[in-house]
Formats: sequence, structure tokens, C-alpha cells
Amino acid sequence: MLFRAFLRPAAPVLGAVMLLASPQAAKAQSSDMTVQQFLAIGQNIPRNRAAAVMRPDTRRLIREVTSAVSTVKAEQASALSAGRRPAHCIPASGTGITPEALVARFETMPEPRRRITVTQAVRDWMAERYPCRG
Repeated sequence: MLFRAFLRPAAPVLGAVMLLASPQAAKAQSSDMTVQQFLAIGQNIPRNRAAAVMRPDTRRLIREVTSAVSTVKAEQASALSAGRRPAHCIPASGTGITPEALVARFETMPEPRRRITVTQAVRDWMAERYPCRG
């Protein structure tokens, strides 16, 4: 897929952006982009690495994922600070999401499920990947 070709070289960029994002910034930038929309936009990203990085759509998708991850991490922190059990226990070292794994996960979602937001998809994935132990 075209999006995969772009994402492979962008992995360090995506990782760096994810580390810099704050939960407050994520809430301000949060959108209602669906997984279906995310994949459709990704289809239009060129294979050429330099051209891909310069595309507004590329930056938009990176911001979308960064925002989703930051939102999910903020929800976890909020639940912990309130003394509640969070829906997921993402380690301090990070989510471990790679661009390739993200796209693969989104592409394997059944068509009707692709109508959920990117944030909800990330939230579900983190709850599955990092469940909180008793």
C-alpha cells in the first residue's frame, strides 16, 4: 500500500512527534477522523519519501495518531490520579505503536468497525495490548 511505503521512513518522525505531544495539546487537536477516513487519506500519500513528508495530509495523519495516543494516555493518568482502575495500563516507556503495525491493525478491521474514530481505535488497541493486571 502507498501509505505503508510512506510510514516506514516516517517511523522516527512519528515517534518523535508522539513523545513531544502533551495531553492538553491532544485534547485541543482531537478530531473525529474515522479509521476509514484515515486509511482513505493514507492511500493518496505518494511513495516518494521527500514528497510524502512535505504533504499536508501526511502531517495531518501524524497529528491524528499523536493526538489519539496523547488522549488515551491522559485518560489513563486521570483514572490513576482519581484512584480508579484505568481501561489500559500503557507502560511509561510508551505504546510501542509502529506506523506499520497501526496501518496493519486498521486495515484488518472489518468494514463496519472502521467507522469508529482513530482515538477509539487506539483506545481499544491499548486496552487489548496493555490490560491492567489485578
